[in-house]
Amino acid sequence: MTIAVLLFVFGVIAQQAAGAELPALDSRILRALHRSTKPRVPAGPAWLQEAARDVTSLGSVIVLMITTFSIVGYLFLTHRHGVAALMLIAVPGGLLLNGILKFAFARRRPDLFAHAARVFTTSFPSGHATLSAITYLTIGALLARAYPSFPVNLYFMSLAGFLTVLVGLSRVYLGVHYPTDILGGWCIGAAWAIGCSVLMAWLQQGGRVE
Repeated sequence: MTIAVLLFVFGVIAQQAAGAELPALDSRILRALHRSTKPRVPAGPAWLQEAARDVTSLGSVIVLMITTFSIVGYLFLTHRHGVAALMLIAVPGGLLLNGILKFAFARRRPDLFAHAARVFTTSFPSGHATLSAITYLTIGALLARAYPSFPVNLYFMSLAGFLTVLVGLSRVYLGVHYPTDILGGWCIGAAWAIGCSVLMAWLQQGGRVE
């Protein structure tokens, strides 16, 4: 049910992103985050801009791949080969899905302001938002299943959600994505992560993975 809702919301956002006109929400938020006196510079002190660039790196392909392979290495060492294999499918599979969606929509990056971070691909959906949702939520779900304690589970999932949201917000603040790019990325990334988690639970119940 949750996956269906996320995909429906993604479809609604995708229709707006594919339109010729810029959604009013995108324009208002981007303009609010930039100075009226210096429209090419994000609002806030210089340290905030630098902090946003540091935070946004948490959603980069390199950082997420390092994180994924680190977790996979741990899983192999603890003889959880099935779960490790699922991780290796979930994150690279999400990267491939995001690339296909970017190619299909081919939305141009925001050009209202100068980008405060370098970009190399199209805009919708946000790769940082999608992949951080897939990676952090999948890892959070994996850790939560390893510890049958509600407070611990809540902590892991809250931390995963917090990192995902933080990365997405940093992309809008730096002017490299429209808010709808981020919302779309969160929806498709969360749907993918939940789907992988459901698959993992089904395989565990059947005794196919640890």
